[in-house]
Amino acid sequence: MFVDGAGLSVGDLHFSQGDGEITFCGAIEMAGWIHMRVNLIKGGMDKYGIKNPIFKPSPITPKYDDYLIFEGISVDEDGKQHYLDVHIAYRQACLNAIEYLKKFGYSGAQAYAILGTAPVQGHISGVVDIPNACATLWLPTDIFEFDVQPNGDGLTKYLSGDVDVPLSPDKA
Repeated sequence: MFVDGAGLSVGDLHFSQGDGEITFCGAIEMAGWIHMRVNLIKGGMDKYGIKNPIFKPSPITPKYDDYLIFEGISVDEDGKQHYLDVHIAYRQACLNAIEYLKKFGYSGAQAYAILGTAPVQGHISGVVDIPNACATLWLPTDIFEFDVQPNGDGLTKYLSGDVDVPLSPDKA
């Protein structure tokens, strides 16, 4: 049933994708169909005092119980402070995770691809620490075939990083 002005839309299907579409279009795409049930509440936006839709996801989700959490604040790579900029903070969390994964032998591009396709979670973790916003990236450790936990001896390089994922050069 089409309801003019309802504003319902559905995107493409991803087998897996990191929160925030870190790589812009690096999710693992898949074919499929969507079964959806919609309960339309007339005047619901006004009744509930919201401006955007709310939804409940499927109960069928990946279950992870162990994460490494990388933090970033709104200070860019050059040390410039960006007042409460969550975008900068999340980018810094992602860059921290990439540098960490490189210690195991992943190339930067491989680590970037992992964050774009793995079921990572992105969180806005703090906007009260003025002038810094804080964002975190939660990386499930169960997706790795080796131990990625930090320890007192340092990290063990498991990979050669010789299989690379091509990156497009940045265009200013």
